[in-house]
Amino acid sequence: MALTKKILAFLLMATLVGVSLGVVHKVGDSAGWTTLGNIDYNRWASSKNFHVGDTILFEYNNHFHNVKQVTFQDFQSCNGASPIATFTSGSDSITLKRPGHYYFLCGVPGHCEAGQTLDIMVTPASLRPSASPLSAHNYSSSPSSSGSASSSAPLPNPYQSNAFSLQAISIWPALISLGLFVIGFAF
Repeated sequence: MALTKKILAFLLMATLVGVSLGVVHKVGDSAGWTTLGNIDYNRWASSKNFHVGDTILFEYNNHFHNVKQVTFQDFQSCNGASPIATFTSGSDSITLKRPGHYYFLCGVPGHCEAGQTLDIMVTPASLRPSASPLSAHNYSSSPSSSGSASSSAPLPNPYQSNAFSLQAISIWPALISLGLFVIGFAF
């Protein structure tokens, strides 16, 4: 009986931890990473909230595109010659491991200049916004010496739903409490 309770407690905790993992954001949504269709990746990014632990997914035709993570200076000048990282699979998942700006561009000649660029601001996981879009902060796209961005006054985001989302709350304290409660009964 005690073994059954321990197994049940383990499975419950494993399930709940899976719920708390980061969000996967497909860059460009259904259009993906492309120069076709005049996709405004800055507008796409402004409709999302990126947090440490989230993943961005670049899907594209790798015969015509690639993804290069670059510095702010290289991003501003569309220079992909010395990237931080290069991705070429056509389905690249990048886990956001630290807060701050991440800069991406397509290194194929002319694509960056045509707008195939992405600047995202990643916030710490503990700063997930509430369900209201009015509480989301807008961040400037200029870098700072500390690696964080300054925030401007909160503005409504017309692309963000104000529907309740489990991803918008930090559930770690609840998970830990529940785990201790269940394990307490298992012993």
